[in-house]
Order: sequence, then structure tokens, then C-alpha cells
Amino acid sequence: MSEDIKKGLMGVTVDETSISKVMPEINSLTYRGYAAQDLCANCKFEEVAYLILNGELPNKKQLKEFEKQEKKERTISKALVEAIKKIPKKAHPMDVARTAVSIMGLEDKETRDNSPKANMRKVMRIFAKTPVALAAFYRTRKGKKIILPKKKLSFSENFFHMCFGKVPNKDIVKAFDVSLILYAEHSFNVSTFTARTITSSLSDIHGAITGAIASLKGPLHGGANEEVMHMMNKIKKPENAFKWINKALDNKDVVMGFGHRVYKSGDSRVPTMREYFGKVAKIKKDKKFEKIYDIVEKVMIERKDIHPNVDYPTGPTYHLMGFDTDFFTPIFVISRITGWSAHIMEQHAANKLIRPLASYRGSKHRKVLQLNQR
Repeated sequence: MSEDIKKGLMGVTVDETSISKVMPEINSLTYRGYAAQDLCANCKFEEVAYLILNGELPNKKQLKEFEKQEKKERTISKALVEAIKKIPKKAHPMDVARTAVSIMGLEDKETRDNSPKANMRKVMRIFAKTPVALAAFYRTRKGKKIILPKKKLSFSENFFHMCFGKVPNKDIVKAFDVSLILYAEHSFNVSTFTARTITSSLSDIHGAITGAIASLKGPLHGGANEEVMHMMNKIKKPENAFKWINKALDNKDVVMGFGHRVYKSGDSRVPTMREYFGKVAKIKKDKKFEKIYDIVEKVMIERKDIHPNVDYPTGPTYHLMGFDTDFFTPIFVISRITGWSAHIMEQHAANKLIRPLASYRGSKHRKVLQLNQR
């Protein structure tokens, strides 16, 4: 009798979680029971980060303290700054993110302490410092001076400030905030499962997040938003879109930014992100990518019945904000650190070493021949 193998663990329930769920009854991604789109409408990113890490939305006092801690931890070490300056300019920023978190682990005095309180303290340091490290590389690879963080700025405002030396208008900051909220958590995806698997061996949180970043880099996961922008740049203008996408489908090419294993009726995050993509396009007075977006989406739905996922509107939104394409997934990282960290702490709280089985398909038992007999 053949074994029932679940490739990619599709349909396999491996553990319990209280962090997030796509609730089929409302077809929505929820964080701790709250619909992600409702959080986008009513909260800023720092509130959602607090929710994911602590289980409840903060009151004013709790939010103030959370923001105070995050701002306090923004400074990165001189050693990390020097390491960033020595990284090849052509290095992918995801590799920089991975390396930066690993260096933070070398420097952190509590790295080996996996107690809940120590892990929360380390989370705040990783959460606050990772955007600073990435922004530093954003500048150094262009031959520009590193811009230090400002405590008076919010999480999103500060990232713009460190990358570009200025903060855009509030509507663009809000759109960025929304993208961080929508990227913050998504249950047992591949990078989260990577983090939990590493944690199950009782490894440290820096190691688990480093592994998660490596997992997120892949184009079948976080890298999809970059691939979407590459696709749109290949299309170049709206007049080319219809022919381009139909040719791609005829050739059976993979079209990134579409489809999702979890959602049956379309990614619930898309309408919100699409709305803010439109707002940013209007502010920037650039409708080209919106037009390409709509044509490609229409053909994909009509021909394949495949709907966009959140990476599809996010890619061109980040482009219009001025970010380099290879920095799209690192932005994903600075948001998803919250979700990964919550899962790592949840894994520690009820740990069991993750050790699945494999169905062997190799050679039968063989005897070893001496070298001169082979």
C-alpha cells in the first residue's frame, strides 16, 4: 500500500496557533481575531505590532510605552555599521537583512536566554534595529552618507527619513503603514514554519529570524513583489499589457503576484492594498502602472480564474514611493518580524521538536565494494 505523501505539507495541520487565521466565514485574514482590513482602517502599524506580539490591542499608555521602547532600541552598533559598509554594493538587500540580524545575535547579551521576558526584549531590539540596518545599506550602496534614525518620527516615517532624507506626505506614509500591517503576519507560511522549525530545536530567536529571512527571499514567497515589478517593467506601457500577458499564458509562463494556496475567493488583503496603490498613483500623478495592473488582472481572471495576491498591488506601490525593486522584500521583513517573533514565542511556550518522516525512494540495501572492484 502506497503512503499518502503530502507534498509541501499541503492540507497538513501540524500545530495550534492563536496568532492569525484566514477565517472562511468572512473570507478574511485576521490577527488575534481582528480582520486585517479593519486594522488598516483604524490602527497604525505600531498598534498592530503590539497586538501580534501581545495578543491584545494596546491602550494609550501601552502604545506609548511600546513606541518608547522601539525608538530607544533604534541605534545600531558601530560594528554593524562597519560591516554594512563593507558589504558589496551589488549584494541583495535580503542577504544584508539576514546578515544584520545574525550580527545582532552575536552582539546581544541575551541571545542564549529563551525565557519569555528575554525573548520579548530581544524582539524589540530586532524589530527596531533591522529597518535602521537596511536603510543604512540603502544609502551606502548608492555612495551616500548613512542617515541616523529620529526618535520623534513614527516607525514608517523614520524608515522614509533614513532611506531618502525626508518624510513624504501623510497619505503616502499611511499607504506604507497599511502595507506593513498587511504583511505583518500570515499563519503557517513557509518562512514562519522555518522559524518555528528552528525554534523547535531550542535555538535562539536571532537564528530563527535569520532562517525565516532566507526563506522569505524566495520568489515563491516574499520575493513575489519584486517579480511583479520586474514584470511591469518588461511590459513598459499599458498598450503592451494585453498582448504581453496573453503571450505569457500561451507559453505557460508563471505570472507572479497571482494565486494563493490559502484563499479560495481571492486574497482578502488585495482590496485594501489596491485602494492605497491607487491613492499613491494619484499623488505621484502616474497612472501607467495602474492601467497595466488592471489589464493583466482582467486577463488572468478571465483566462485562468486566478486572482491577485497582496504582492501584486504592493510591488508597484513601493516603486511609486521611490524604493528600489530589490528593497521590496526587505520591507516585507521589517513588518513580518512581528509575526515571526510571535510564532517563535508561541513555539517556545508549547514546544515539540519538529521532525517529520520521509518515504524512502532510494536504492535497496547494497554491499560496499572495494575501490579496485567498482
